[in-house]
Amino acid sequence: MATTNLIPVHKGKDGLMSKAIRRIIGYVENPGKTENGSLVTGYACDPQTADAEFMMAKREYIQRTGRIRGKDDVIAYHLRQAFAPGEITPEEANRLGYELAKRFTHGENAFIVATHTDKHHIHNHIIISAVNLTCDYKFRDFHGSKKALGRLSDMICLENGYSIVEHPKGHKQSYNKWLGENYQRSQRDELREAIDIVLLQKPADMGAFLKMLEDMGWEIKRGKRSSLRKAGQQRYKRLDSLGEEYSMDVLNAIFKGQRIHKPKRNYHSLTRQNDRLALLSNIQAKMRQGKGPGYERWSKIYYLKQMAKTMLYLSEHDLDYTSLTELTQDKKDHNNELLKQINNIDARLEEISALRTHIINYLNTRDIYQKYHKSGHSKKFAAEHEQELTMHRAAKQAFDKLGAKKIPSIKSLSDEYSALVSQKKKLYSDYRKVRDEMRELLVVKANIDEMLQIEAQQKEQEMNRNNVR
Repeated sequence: MATTNLIPVHKGKDGLMSKAIRRIIGYVENPGKTENGSLVTGYACDPQTADAEFMMAKREYIQRTGRIRGKDDVIAYHLRQAFAPGEITPEEANRLGYELAKRFTHGENAFIVATHTDKHHIHNHIIISAVNLTCDYKFRDFHGSKKALGRLSDMICLENGYSIVEHPKGHKQSYNKWLGENYQRSQRDELREAIDIVLLQKPADMGAFLKMLEDMGWEIKRGKRSSLRKAGQQRYKRLDSLGEEYSMDVLNAIFKGQRIHKPKRNYHSLTRQNDRLALLSNIQAKMRQGKGPGYERWSKIYYLKQMAKTMLYLSEHDLDYTSLTELTQDKKDHNNELLKQINNIDARLEEISALRTHIINYLNTRDIYQKYHKSGHSKKFAAEHEQELTMHRAAKQAFDKLGAKKIPSIKSLSDEYSALVSQKKKLYSDYRKVRDEMRELLVVKANIDEMLQIEAQQKEQEMNRNNVR
């Protein structure tokens, strides 16, 4: 489910276009909201120099058309797209935002897409240059444009398997309050979820715990307070920043058997009946809390039902303990491999996007740079064309990094980008399926281990009673 809004960005009271565009782009690209900038992408512009590129396009538009407006002049459009909590990943939201902006503008205007993860819901901020790529026409906010934008967003969501608002109603509440306190799966939640999965396997100590996370594709910075990041991310996240239940002290207590882990997200709720398997250890922990005789009777029945479900799962899938262990490990390996492939594709998509932008900037500023060279590197010329020269140098530096490699064409990069996006979409679908199967197997194995442990304790108690006799 996604909601949208379209807001024109005006020159403002002070009449400074450059200040207005820098202000809005600076806000949407805030590293603290975009995972240190990893969730910012651009079309026909470099996100780092987008404000300068938008201003350059605006100046060329004025020179070509002679059209000048006052403080009500629209220099860009701010498009907001928000998603239902827990339904989409930040990377996927950014991809959908990119597709929405490109289809809405028919690929004729430069734009940047910044995905924010600092709120309860993942949302995109898209800044679209009002001037088209050929600098001879401006996008106009036509009558019914917001409705058309919403329909296009709904279409893209349906095409990619996400929900939409079936019967939207007007309201004065903020999107956050309107959605309610539904769960949103942010990147920190991904890390918590990975920790929950690892703790199901009962690692012996912190070393084994971190090794399991490493095998799942997480990069680890060890120290007094360890921190982790997913492969491809720039920013590490300390375990202590995930909440008390995920802090180093609590985790060490869990390894020593002094504490039972309580996931932040209630994956297998004991308060509603569903088809999911619940962890027997969690039910035992609830029973020990002493919530009253009624709850104790209910939990004992529920415990027996979950034991029966666990044994039924083994029977239906023709598994014994050895084959269950092997299948669980296979699913874990498959899950980790798919995740690594997705991360590799994300990294390549970022490279292509940056290189494509540099090629466009290089072509657009080549004439200016040649005139600058012929002027004998005139300081006056450099001051007048500072933005163009900065973009040209940035493009040349990017090309230098390629070394002796031939610079690819825009078409070949676009074709590769489209192919990778399709490949990622299929991989992500496979990943979600394998991840869910892996979770179920981990719960089944944890339950079997719990049952075997209980059986061993009962046998030991029986032997002790016989010895006493």
